[in-house]
Amino acid sequence: MKKVAVIVNDDQHEGLRMGVGLTLGDNAVTVFLMDKPLESADDIDLNVETLGDMDAKVYSNLPGSKCEIMSTEEIARALTDFDAVIQY
Repeated sequence: MKKVAVIVNDDQHEGLRMGVGLTLGDNAVTVFLMDKPLESADDIDLNVETLGDMDAKVYSNLPGSKCEIMSTEEIARALTDFDAVIQY
C-alpha cells in the first residue's frame, strides 16, 4: 500500500475528487486543504464524506475548519512520510 498525500490549494472540488479516486487503488490517502476554508457545496460535501468512508484523512491548516486541524509546519513535516505527494 502506498501512502499518498494530496495538497489542495485552489480548486477544492477537483482536488477532493482526485483524492477519492486515489482511494480506489491500493493507496492510503491523506488530503491537506491549504490556506482556504473548506467550501460548502454538494459535490465538495459528498467528496469529504466519501473520503471519510474510505478511511482517508482530511486536514486543514486553518482553525475553525470542518476538518481536523494541522499547522502548516506540521503538514510540512508529515509530507516526508508519504510515498507520493500530489499538489492540486
